[in-house]
This record gives sequence, C-alpha cells and structure tokens, in this order.
Amino acid sequence: MREILVLPDLVALAQTAADRFVSIADHAIETNGRFTVALSGGSTPRALYAVLIDRLSIDWSRVDVFWGDERCVPPDQPDSNYGLAWQLLLSKVNVPEANVHRIKGELDPDQAALEYEAELRRVFEPALPLLRSFPRFDLILLGMGAEGHTASLFPGTAAIHEQQRWVMAHYVEQLKANRVTLTPPVLNQAAHVIFMVAGADKASVLQAVLYGEYDPDRYPAQIVSPADGQLTWLIDRVASDS
Repeated sequence: MREILVLPDLVALAQTAADRFVSIADHAIETNGRFTVALSGGSTPRALYAVLIDRLSIDWSRVDVFWGDERCVPPDQPDSNYGLAWQLLLSKVNVPEANVHRIKGELDPDQAALEYEAELRRVFEPALPLLRSFPRFDLILLGMGAEGHTASLFPGTAAIHEQQRWVMAHYVEQLKANRVTLTPPVLNQAAHVIFMVAGADKASVLQAVLYGEYDPDRYPAQIVSPADGQLTWLIDRVASDS
C-alpha cells in the first residue's frame, strides 16, 4: 500500500515522520518486544533526529538500530551516516550500545558488507519464518537524491538488480566512491518504509519516480515497493511542486 503526504515544510515533515516512528515503535515493542529500524543518511534526517530526542515515550532499551547504507569512511568523519545519527540522536537517548548495529565504513568495502550481513543474520535469522529469506525490519527510513537514488542504489548500478545478498558493496562511478547498501529485496521486505523528501531540487525527479514510467535503472527509488508492507512518502511542499 502506498501513501503520499505533502507537508507544508521540513519542520512539519519531521514532526510527521517522528509521529510515525513512535507509533510503529510502540506497536512493534508491544507485539514483539523490540523495534528494528534502519536509519538513512543525507540531510533530511537531521530534522527528524532533533524531534525524536524529545519523544520520551520511546523505550530505547528495546530498539535495535541499523542503517540502510553507509559511506566508506571512518565513523568519526563528517560524511558517516552512523556518525551523524550518533551525534544528533543516539548519543542523547538511552539506547544500549549492543543495540546499535553500524556498518563499518572504515573497513575494506567488501569486508564491511560481509560483516554487516553477518550481523543482520545474527539478529534476524533466529526469527525468520521458513518461507522468508530476508529480514523484515519494522521500519526503514529512506531519502531520495536529486537524481532519484535511494539508500546507495544509484542510477545504472548493478546493486539495483541484486536479489540474493542482503548487503552489497559497490563502487559508484558518479561519486568516485565506494558505498555499502541494503539490497532491494531487504528494503521490500520491511513492514514499513518511509521516504522523507525535501527541497525544490527533488521536484522534477520526484514526479517521475512517483508517476512516471517504471525505470529503476534511471530512478532507483522506484524499486522500493514492499510486497507486504506500508510505503509512505512524506514530502515537503517545494519538493511536490513540479
């Protein structure tokens, strides 16, 4: 099921995303005793993290935190997705260290991908039903780049078509850099996926992603379509104007 909400500005977008985060977390903890979430990188999550700090109802002791992708840099570098989340959110809430499952961007990219997949399997495999081959996150947060990428699935890259691995390392020619990312079947197994998209520079591509011809090699964000989950697009007003 797909839902599209247009919010007045980034502040409203962050508040709405935080409301959804808390609701999904509370339900998951009540139902299963824990909440599994994959955070995103980029600039938009900064506003969300600032709001989540004050949502005191979240039982962070029962939250397992992962990431949808990571830049291949040490965790103390400004570009680190983990570093951003740690600085703005995780260091300010009572989440146990053992519940923070980062991608080790300082390692060789292939080794980082192998270790992250092993960590995912350690956490998720004991509860996997026999007929499901991929982990089911309670929530995956995603952004979208101005060219239509999401997580580290970039236009024209082989990662868009990966169907076996849970995690993949690859070189992104557009960035001249390596990335580690969750793969499409993992993204599409989530119970909830929330895209947060803000900024006028996203407007034309967003229209193509949401309403244009299906072409994930050009617009990788189109590949995210949970088979048995909720897909929500939270969009600020300027990003919705084409």
